[in-house]
Amino acid sequence: MDNYVTAGAIRQLRERKGMTQAALAAVLDVSPKTVSKWETAKGLPDISLLDAIASALDVSLTELLSGSAVINRNISGNMLRTKFYCCPICGNVIHATGEAVISCCGVTLPPLEAEDYDESHALTLERVEDEQFVTLDHAMEKAHYISFLACVTTDTLQLVKLYPEGDASCRFKIRGHGYLYAYCNRHGLMRMNV
Repeated sequence: MDNYVTAGAIRQLRERKGMTQAALAAVLDVSPKTVSKWETAKGLPDISLLDAIASALDVSLTELLSGSAVINRNISGNMLRTKFYCCPICGNVIHATGEAVISCCGVTLPPLEAEDYDESHALTLERVEDEQFVTLDHAMEKAHYISFLACVTTDTLQLVKLYPEGDASCRFKIRGHGYLYAYCNRHGLMRMNV
C-alpha cells in the first residue's frame, strides 16, 4: 500500500461513483486537467483537498487514503483481533481492534505479524496476588530491547511500554484466555497463549 492517495484509487472510486473527470473537477473547483494528472500519477492532490475529494466520491478519508473500501463489520468486538503497529522513527506503539490504516511520522505502518516465542524470547509467568508477574530474560540496551509487553483477552487489552536500560517485566491481571505479546525491536512481535 502506498503512503498517499494513489492514481488508481482516485480513478477507481470516481468510476464506481459514475462520475467523469470533468464532473469531479467541477465539484472540487479544479480543472479537469488536474484530475487527469492525479489519475495518471503525474501529480498528487493537495492535502487541503483530501476531505473534499473523499466527500465528492462518497467515501471516508480512510478509504480514500487506503484505496479500498472499509466495511464496518462489528464482529462482537473481540479484542483478540487486535493489531499492533510500531513506528520505526519515534517508537510510538499503536493498537487497533481490527483492520486500520495507521500512519505515524509520515509513514503508513503495516500491522506487526506475531510469531510464536522462541527460546531467546521466552516469558516467565509468576502468580503474585491477583496478578501475573511477567518477566523476559532479554537484553535491554539502546540497540536491542523489548519495546512493549501486552496482554490481550476477549474483552481487555493491557499494554506496558518498556525502555532500554529498564527491566523487561511487568504485572498483568489476566482473566480468561488470550495472548501475551512482546515486541523486540530487532526480532519483531512474539505471541504466547495464556
